[in-house]
Amino acid sequence: MNLIQQIKEAGIVGCGGAGFPTHVKLNAQVEYFIVNGAECEPLLRTDRWLMCNRARELVEAAWAVKEHLGAAHGVIGLKGSYRQEIAALEEAIAQTGAPITLHKMESFYPAGDEQVLVREVTGRVVPPAGIPLDVGCVVSNAATMVCVRDAMEGHPFTWKYLTVTGAVREPTVLHVPLGTSFSDCIAQAGGTTENRYFVISGGPMMGAPMTMEQAAQAVVTKTTSGILVLPEDSHLSISHQIPLAHMLNRARSACIQCSYCTEMCPRHLMGHPLEPHRIMRKLAAAPDLHEILEDPDVRRAQLCCECGICELVACPMGLQPRRVNATLKKLLGEQKIRYPKGEGQGEENPWREMRKIPTAKAAARAGVGDYYHIQITQMKEFAPEKVSLPLRQHIGAPASPVVSPGDRVKAGQLIAGCPEGQLGAVLHAPFDGRVEQVEERITIVKEDDVR
Repeated sequence: MNLIQQIKEAGIVGCGGAGFPTHVKLNAQVEYFIVNGAECEPLLRTDRWLMCNRARELVEAAWAVKEHLGAAHGVIGLKGSYRQEIAALEEAIAQTGAPITLHKMESFYPAGDEQVLVREVTGRVVPPAGIPLDVGCVVSNAATMVCVRDAMEGHPFTWKYLTVTGAVREPTVLHVPLGTSFSDCIAQAGGTTENRYFVISGGPMMGAPMTMEQAAQAVVTKTTSGILVLPEDSHLSISHQIPLAHMLNRARSACIQCSYCTEMCPRHLMGHPLEPHRIMRKLAAAPDLHEILEDPDVRRAQLCCECGICELVACPMGLQPRRVNATLKKLLGEQKIRYPKGEGQGEENPWREMRKIPTAKAAARAGVGDYYHIQITQMKEFAPEKVSLPLRQHIGAPASPVVSPGDRVKAGQLIAGCPEGQLGAVLHAPFDGRVEQVEERITIVKEDDVR
């Protein structure tokens, strides 16, 4: 069985982002294969733990993928401040003889954005609305590489590494089955220190916000990189819960057109024509967002990577250009309006290097500076008595169940397949058990005597 088939049958999707099926992403021939070890978000420590503790498996997987892609260069991009991780990876490279190099970057945000990473490693700029493949590159997350190494040994993607941090008693890296509840994960981190709290799935800058009640219904999926617990009255909690209409009215009335959002935008600094301050200006003159969707400046909202620098670092008025862009991107998508690839590419800003945002500063401006220097070196493994696995954990069509309530399943058994001819990924049982429910999620209760 070739590598792509192993990855497909293991159900691997990108662990650090939107969850694009890995077997499709790696179906290419490129010059550069780049492993993203920059751990873009402040506070997350999952990839760093893996680079320290599963370095050999990561390097072996990177080597195998590099050979499959026919890449001349195999590179792990990470921050130069990651001394232990660098030492572990260099030892693994020496032991295996892998043709893999390390690219050590400054500690800035968003170093782990794949387009920024491509620019740092290769000097090439991905065109507006493009992907790394357009400049001869494929980028894959460090955690994804560990999953690939497991797949090479015949193990499907059924357990997930993630960081649980913030307002918890014992910040930790967890290794849990897919479908484990957020509540169980928080309990494994010693529980929260707050009576009422707010949760972000992922990191503070780009993660998905949840109220305490929403988090109680959430479960770990293939793309869950972290669980950040914050006080309910924290800056991020308050800003995320501003109603959309109020947020738009504030943008219309208070934007002073200073252009700092544009001047600090990582994509604009690479020459992309995205100019958030112009979008805010057009918004001020439009009572209805649908009226401005044809405007060229507004359509450039589709180039926004939603890193959050514009609103968490740049804007002196406390406005939310990122949220404006995200809203416009959704409306443009609904109208099937797509930005033409490569249109408007300009010269890289000569001040780009000077305008990189130190990661610690990004964390402080997001209001999570108190948690930034927490050292997480331990990993805890935990399996609950019950898991609930969403059929949609990836880009593309949801997985299609091949089990029914009452069925008994073994660890690693296929429980949902990929619809024929569609983009998607398969799903497996993380442990021996009995299928309790099959709806939008497959619920499995643990049983030790499955035959």
